[in-house]
Amino acid sequence: MENYLDLLNEPQRKAVEATEGPVMVIAGAGSGKTRVLTYRIAHLLNKGVDSFNILSLTFTNKAAKEMKERISNVVGHSEAKNLWMGTFHSVFARMLRVEAPLLGYPSDFTIYDQQDAVSVMSKIITEMNLDKDIYKPKQVLGRISQYKNNLITVRAYHNNQTLIEADAEAMKPRMGDIYRAYVDRCFKSGAMDFDDLLLRTNEILTRFPDVLSKYQDRFKYIMVDEYQDTNHSQYLIVKALASRFENLCVVGDDAQSIYAFRGANIRNILSFKQDYPDAKLYPLEQNYRSSQVIVKAANTIIAHNQDQLEKNVWTSNEEGEKIAVYRALSDADEARYIASQIWERQISEHLQPKDFAILYRTNAQSRALEEALRKRGIKYRVFGGTSFYQRKEIKDMVGYMRLLINQNDEEALLRTINYPARGIGQTTISKLLVAADQHNLTLFNLVENIAMYAPTIGINAGTSNKLNDFGLLIKRFQVMLKTHDVYEVTMEMAKTTGLLRALKEDSTPEGISRLENVQELLNSIQGYVDEQKQLEDGDASLSGFLENIALATDADNADDDDNQVNLMTVHLAKGLEFPVVFIPGLEENLFPSMMAVNTRAELEEERRLFYVALTRAEKVAYFTYSVSRFRWGKIIDCEPSRFLEEVDDEFLDWKNLHIPSQRNSNNSGLSADIFGDDSYSAPARYSSESRDKSAARQNPNMRRATPAPPKANFKPVDQTKSAGAGAANHLGLQIGQIVLHDRFGRGEVKDLQGEPSDMKAIIHFDTAGEKKLLLNFAKLKIIS
Repeated sequence: MENYLDLLNEPQRKAVEATEGPVMVIAGAGSGKTRVLTYRIAHLLNKGVDSFNILSLTFTNKAAKEMKERISNVVGHSEAKNLWMGTFHSVFARMLRVEAPLLGYPSDFTIYDQQDAVSVMSKIITEMNLDKDIYKPKQVLGRISQYKNNLITVRAYHNNQTLIEADAEAMKPRMGDIYRAYVDRCFKSGAMDFDDLLLRTNEILTRFPDVLSKYQDRFKYIMVDEYQDTNHSQYLIVKALASRFENLCVVGDDAQSIYAFRGANIRNILSFKQDYPDAKLYPLEQNYRSSQVIVKAANTIIAHNQDQLEKNVWTSNEEGEKIAVYRALSDADEARYIASQIWERQISEHLQPKDFAILYRTNAQSRALEEALRKRGIKYRVFGGTSFYQRKEIKDMVGYMRLLINQNDEEALLRTINYPARGIGQTTISKLLVAADQHNLTLFNLVENIAMYAPTIGINAGTSNKLNDFGLLIKRFQVMLKTHDVYEVTMEMAKTTGLLRALKEDSTPEGISRLENVQELLNSIQGYVDEQKQLEDGDASLSGFLENIALATDADNADDDDNQVNLMTVHLAKGLEFPVVFIPGLEENLFPSMMAVNTRAELEEERRLFYVALTRAEKVAYFTYSVSRFRWGKIIDCEPSRFLEEVDDEFLDWKNLHIPSQRNSNNSGLSADIFGDDSYSAPARYSSESRDKSAARQNPNMRRATPAPPKANFKPVDQTKSAGAGAANHLGLQIGQIVLHDRFGRGEVKDLQGEPSDMKAIIHFDTAGEKKLLLNFAKLKIIS
């Protein structure tokens, strides 16, 4: 079974065979790091290492599943299934199911997603009578997430005067109180958020040496993928677990470290040799994914970063096409160009929609792109939108399921207690919350004993009976769960609670869609139960299913067979690859982001993000930028990204460097000639029609300055002259001119008709065809 080693190149094989001691594999983009991880585990198993002694931490659960399947093909299924393999959160959630009672949490603790956490935080801020414009729930949670990922507990926070003063200066002097209240509320509900899964793992490994010793003995061989994206909390967990045997293999690429905003610390990979002086380093430099042009262009980009590990990525693949660079007149024009290129390549090269990806810096860029694709009839999917499990009807159903395994889950109870409506209003709920706090009870404890407390908290007999019925309903299904499988219980619960009936009563398209979503959830439960029953160590429990969906990522939920163009942010594209990739919006203050150019470290992360975007491409890449873009409710002028200048020109194909004259739109009444060659205004940057690609390549700075348009937004064209051949208005609109419309794009004026007060223009647009526009209202810009 050793023939798998023959499938590796020399550096890959050395990394696979170096099983003892600390090892760092510096894996350039597309260099086969997944293959190395997979075969390294297979090699350990073939050497006789017990599969129970191997821990592998991957980027997504989906990646872990695929790796297990590949390992099974080498060593057999029985060994592969015993591996502890998955994301940090999924692996250590599994550990906490066993160890969490040491910290006072139930084994079946709830995992709060972002929406749950925001809901809890909103309630806390309201209860504390704080201004939500200052204490914005998401921002406060982001700050608390930073605390947790840096091991700053509530106690540590209150002992850190620097943090307290920093929050006070930020007009948030109550952060410590909010942090304490949030942690207490989660603990009382038997819940952990995503950051807690790492924080509490660190706490257990620190406070309970016997537990640490147990897992050190268990995980004698540890592998970590995407090590450059680990945060401080993850770093400490790995360091603690590996400290006994130091058989630690980390795989990563400092050039692809793009998650600093989530707390990722690039120093973890840059300083690995300092942590482990005896570590062996194996650079994987051969790229198997991309063309030579893409690989070399990416190298010229990342070379501008100072903080990086030395490597020289290369490929023996075909040279490939040069990277097309398109200068768009607007974001709508940019989107039309991208859609047209996809359309043409589908026809001329027989490519499928799924072969294309559009990777943008911000989600807001997707609007124009979606509109252009729809007009072309091109199917697409947007990653990062509302996740299936974040939809209201799904959250409602899951709320009931969460209550069955953790009746102290306050968020789940508040979500379900009056849905579907059962006559328990907000006034009653407020009374319950106050009483639960006064009597130091969980909300469900109060509900199931409501007859005892109702008279003292002002709840009448009718409402008391409804609350009692709700408590009995939940208890009934908790009992049923002991003798029936998860699917049977949830189906019965959906019927009995009236949830399915409520959805069926809504016959609107939206209502039908919500019902279909719930049915799909039930289908997924059935599929999960069937799958787990087939596994020797399967977990067909309700808590297992809920953990599975709570820790799912966008990448895990992606449907590989869905034949659509892929739209996503560059961050979501990490780990993916596509034959053709478009990178739009390459403009200053967009890519790089205006929020990330204040320090060299921030700018270098933006450059790494650009590097990641380009290296997703296998065969073809496009760069596009616009000279104007609709942002913040208005049209703004844009400057090309500095990153375009950093790519060697030999790899670029500038599609439209012809810069049309803007003189016709100049209504100042002055002639540019009066300023002469010594003028600092450099009028030639807008008026020259003779510039070509070779001139721009000889002078990158010239190329960067060239696209800047005149400082003018779209304004209605005001007419003063009558129509007819050669007719014009006082802004210079004439038959034969080229204009830009914010919706229809570029077009040529074919005719002008009507009186000056009601003049119309017949314009033939490149993509929208012929339109007749009222010039009093048309938003036109003359471009030549």
